Amino acid sequence: MNRRASWIVLIVSLSYIGLLVFSALAAPVIAPFDPTEQDLDSRFLAPGAGRHLLGTDGFGRDVLSRIVYGSRSALLVGLVSVSIALVAGLVFGLVAGLAGGIVDQAIMLMMDALLSFPTVLLAITVVTVLGYGLPQVMVAMGVIFAPVFARLVRAETLSIKTEGYVESSRALGTPPAKMIYLHLFPNMAGRIVVQCAVVFALSVVIESSLSYLGLGTQPPDPSWGLMLKDARNYLLHSAHLAVFPGLAIALTVLSFNMLGDAVSDLLWSATRSTRLRRPPLRRRRRELHRAGAG
Repeated sequence: MNRRASWIVLIVSLSYIGLLVFSALAAPVIAPFDPTEQDLDSRFLAPGAGRHLLGTDGFGRDVLSRIVYGSRSALLVGLVSVSIALVAGLVFGLVAGLAGGIVDQAIMLMMDALLSFPTVLLAITVVTVLGYGLPQVMVAMGVIFAPVFARLVRAETLSIKTEGYVESSRALGTPPAKMIYLHLFPNMAGRIVVQCAVVFALSVVIESSLSYLGLGTQPPDPSWGLMLKDARNYLLHSAHLAVFPGLAIALTVLSFNMLGDAVSDLLWSATRSTRLRRPPLRRRRRELHRAGAG
């Protein structure tokens, strides 16, 4: 993907994500109905019937309102779970990368043990232990994705700490905390942002899966996965009950994946162009020598 296409993908994905965030924050204003309000006389209305733009479900609840309010749980779970995983991954990854030796091996052994479990199965296990509900789902996914960030941060730390400017900083007696802030974080921030976008998309899928299984958001609170669960028995005569929440999940996951790909491509292009603009080492030394002689 060239640079122009990456910018287009970035703008499109950010536009959809911005619209999603706006709808979640302004849900009480833009939602036409209460998402939990039942109207048994208006059950299974088709899209466009009356004031119900996307129809109603088996309890007469407005589908559009439930999708708008469902974006809140999807974004909240993604934000909190990514934050938990990022903080834990940064701590474990930095300690493993900087300490090395047996500390590194012990931490990575623990991370690999968590990664060896299937993602959804591990999420179900954690939620079963902690109990059902949205807070438990967020903690479960934070635990699940922490090893992903830990391995990424460790790999970046091992690569960056061997650079000359980092070794010089260490030789000058720079405290580890200051060295991490000045040298490690700025150089690994781009890859961490990309990983956050990918993990956010996975969090939306897993939250929907757990809600579909009855382990996440509990009725009557709106959730995209819960809407799919309620729609599974009415696919033949009311397919819109599954189509619209399914589209919401698909577009959200696609947007975050596109965001991650676009940021990754732009970072790679920027790094490559910087390297191409830099003159060879011998040439730079010659220019510095001439400047000093002059």
